[in-house]
Amino acid sequence: MTTPEEDQPAKKVSIIVSRGSLDGIYPALIMANGARMEGIEASLFFTFFGLNGLAKKTMDHLKVATVGNSALNMAMPMLGLPMTIPFPTVVGAIPGVSAFATGLMNKEMEHLDIPPVREFLELISDSGGKIYGCKLAMDMFKLKKEDLWERVDGILTMGDFYTQAAGAGSHILFT
Repeated sequence: MTTPEEDQPAKKVSIIVSRGSLDGIYPALIMANGARMEGIEASLFFTFFGLNGLAKKTMDHLKVATVGNSALNMAMPMLGLPMTIPFPTVVGAIPGVSAFATGLMNKEMEHLDIPPVREFLELISDSGGKIYGCKLAMDMFKLKKEDLWERVDGILTMGDFYTQAAGAGSHILFT
C-alpha cells in the first residue's frame, strides 16, 4: 500500500556525481537533462572524482574507465561482437585501450547526437538546472571555484546540499 506522498510525481531531483570518468559523468547528465525536459527541477552535485566533470582542465578530456570496469561487455556490440563476451580487466591496462574505448564511446554518442560534457552542462544550466561543486572535495583536491567551469552555481557543503535537496516530491540520486 502506498502513502499519499509516494503517489506524488517527482518535482525535484538532486543528483550526486561521484565518478569522474566519461562513463561515470554521462548518466547524471542524461538524468538531469531528462528531468528538466519533463519540467522537474534538477540539480547536479559533483563530489570527489566527479569534480573531473567540472574542472576546466579535465572536463573536455574525460576517459572511459577500462580497468576494473566489469560492465564493458555492454560496449562489445560497438565492435560487432556479442554482449555476452566479457571484457577482460587485464586488457584495459594495455596502453591505448582506454583511449580506444573513449574514442569509440565518443563516436557513438556523436552518432546519437549526445552532446559533449561542456555542452551538456550548458543545456542543463540554460534549462534552469543547478550545478554545484562539493566544498569538502574541493578542499581535499586543492581546487578553487575559478578552477571549475564558469557557470557552476556554487560550492556547497553536504549540509547545504541536503537543505537544497529537501522538499516534498524531492529525490536524491547517486551515480
